[in-house]
Amino acid sequence: MRLSRLRRWLWAGLAAIAATCAPARAQSEAVRPNFVLILVDDAALMDFGAYGGEARTPNIDRLAGAGTLFTHYRTSPLCAPSRAMLLTGIDNHRNGVATIPEVLPPQHAGKPGYALRLAPDAITVAEQLRRAGYRTYMTGKWHLGSGKGDLPPSHGFERSFALDASGADNWEQKPYIPYYDTAPWFEDGKPATLPADFYSSEFIVDRMIAYLDADREGDPFFAYVAFQAIHIPVQAPRAYTAHYEKVYDRGWDSVRETRWKRAQAMGLIPRGAPLAARPPGLRQWETLAEPERRLLAKSMAVSAGMIEAMDHHVGRLIAYLEKSGRLANTVFVVTSDNGPEPNEPVSQRGFPLWMRLNGYDQDLDRLGEKGSFVSIGPEWAVAAAAPHSLFKFYASEGGLRVPFIMSGPGIAVQPRVSAAAFVTDVAPTLLDIAGVGGGGGMAMTGRSLRPVLSGAADAIYPPDTPIGMEVAGNAALYRGDYKLLRNLPPHGDGTWKLYDLSRDPGETRDLSAADPARVRSMLADYRAYAKTMGVLDSPEGYDPFRQITLNTRIKILKHHGWALGGALLSLVAILAVAGRLYIKRKRRPA
Repeated sequence: MRLSRLRRWLWAGLAAIAATCAPARAQSEAVRPNFVLILVDDAALMDFGAYGGEARTPNIDRLAGAGTLFTHYRTSPLCAPSRAMLLTGIDNHRNGVATIPEVLPPQHAGKPGYALRLAPDAITVAEQLRRAGYRTYMTGKWHLGSGKGDLPPSHGFERSFALDASGADNWEQKPYIPYYDTAPWFEDGKPATLPADFYSSEFIVDRMIAYLDADREGDPFFAYVAFQAIHIPVQAPRAYTAHYEKVYDRGWDSVRETRWKRAQAMGLIPRGAPLAARPPGLRQWETLAEPERRLLAKSMAVSAGMIEAMDHHVGRLIAYLEKSGRLANTVFVVTSDNGPEPNEPVSQRGFPLWMRLNGYDQDLDRLGEKGSFVSIGPEWAVAAAAPHSLFKFYASEGGLRVPFIMSGPGIAVQPRVSAAAFVTDVAPTLLDIAGVGGGGGMAMTGRSLRPVLSGAADAIYPPDTPIGMEVAGNAALYRGDYKLLRNLPPHGDGTWKLYDLSRDPGETRDLSAADPARVRSMLADYRAYAKTMGVLDSPEGYDPFRQITLNTRIKILKHHGWALGGALLSLVAILAVAGRLYIKRKRRPA
């Protein structure tokens, strides 16, 4: 009897505890935030309105105004390494994506860290959140491999519509450079075909909304939205391009100086900080013929229009979340994979012929629309990167320092935060906000920014903490206000230089001769970083731009070798027949 009564008391007690804990557990699960990670392609620090850019970005500005805007966030200078670090929180040499396939020298192919696919133990933030009960989705540019086990479904994404290439056309399913023979899109890991009315920014948001709308079971979600904007080819609907028809008519030097002055007024750089030097060998606006100036000015107008078009579709996603009641509990991240793109493929030998064969032109009236090929080129890239030096590919601030905005529950409204932050910090920050611990695999090299985001701390990295970065031979080591920098040709000389970014964010005054002790100390830090992470030395004479040309030729032979071989055999046969006829004619009696 007593035992039976004891059992009843015990079950009653357990039931009471369960009743007390259940609402708390439900409440805990209910407040787990959703995440929307928006990645823009090749956007400079000042390309968004919130950072002083010319393009209209009211929706991104709205997110910035409701959250924290970082002014000293750095990424890597190339897309795939940045994306790999963004998703894993692990340095690019450890996570397997040290560089991009287009610039990989044969000496590095297949070496540890240079397989250019995510390592098996580099667990993505999507996978870790999924294990914790999140729904996970991805739409847009992937560029982290399309072999077995490489696509989003193998890295934690339940639904995905992904482009595995460095870029593609924004209006049609076709490649944008000869390196590719197609535009490889995949849905849930299987080859996919784009709709006839495709425009990249619209489609990427459409598909994400469709995924979110199909799964409304109450679980929190992680949505990775990776836009093609504003990667080559720069393309936008006419209605958006028209807003900027006259904005860039004064040329790149005018825009460059305007952004420099605006950066000082907005507190992005100190008052009086020098403007980055203009790289030698670039064109002068005043020396160009009027037709060329019109083409170049409109190219930049298309770029601004593409940013605005992307922002419009970001607004559609925000509106959908608001209407479905999920906006208030959603954390947004908005950033760029690297600085502005300097390449101008049209000027390269053989490219105009490839354009004609693939249905591209540069008709001024319809520039940026379907069938149009547009790039902004190195001079506009310098202007876009102002007040900083150089652009994509290089470890200068113009290649690394990009916009970074976070907003949502638990994130303080902070218009300007100067705390150092890095691309590897994003994944640990999201996991920290979600309350998700490490899920095994390789340890992250980044740190959570949550104390800065809440306003509880001014910095995450103490001033004596060294932070290294290397991609394709271009490298940097940050320690407090100082930066040790090495850039390879053609815009670098391969030597280490020292800059005090607190006074000289444009990297105009090399302090290495004046402070050799600091150079030695920071170089020792960089070498320790390189050894720990597995950075390989660049081959003698390595030039990433020349390597792109070589790798592209190899790809063309791989894609079209049979056709080229057949054409060559046909030519040999024709020449052989012609030779026989000529010999017979010569031997024929007069």
